[in-house]
This record gives sequence, C-alpha cells and structure tokens, in this order.
Amino acid sequence: MRRFCQRAWLKEDKVEDYRRLHAAVWPEVLEAIRESHIRNYSISLFGTLAVAYFEYDGDDYEADMRRMDANPAMLRWWKYSKPCFKGHDEGVYYEDMEEVFYFD
Repeated sequence: MRRFCQRAWLKEDKVEDYRRLHAAVWPEVLEAIRESHIRNYSISLFGTLAVAYFEYDGDDYEADMRRMDANPAMLRWWKYSKPCFKGHDEGVYYEDMEEVFYFD
C-alpha cells in the first residue's frame, strides 16, 4: 500500500463551490475512485488550502490513474471541480507532498 498526501490552492471565490461539490459526490465518481484502488480518501480545507490524503492498494498506480483520467464520470466531475483551483489555467491541481514521518 502507498500513502499519498497532496495539496492544492483554491480560488477564494470558489471555495464554497468546492465544498458544495464534495458534500454530495456523485456515486459514479466514488465508484471510479474505488475501481482505481484508492481507499481512505479525505480532503480537508484550511482557508483556500486543500489537503488530500489517500491510500493506494493496487499494483499499477500509473495505469489506474490513466484509467480514472479517461472515466466519463470523472471527466464530467472535473468540469465542475477543476475550475475551483488557482492553477486551473496552467493545469495545476493537487501536488504530492513529501512524507517525512509515519507511525503505525
């Protein structure tokens, strides 16, 4: 299993849109995430800073991410969620953070 922690910055005027979207995530989006071997997924906000955590329990992360990137439900979802990010015009969304400590 691999753990991921990522961060992104939201546009100030889009924070509530992002909250609203994630308060009612579409079932087909949740299924696409599940099919991509992503578990224990959470997103937290601190002002305009969004921090995501998830665990990947598959065998080929890159292939699973390509499959999720091509999923029609995800493509529809991203039409609403991606414009909320400050880096949207540059194609920058969540970026991986470096894990410096882990205790289980």
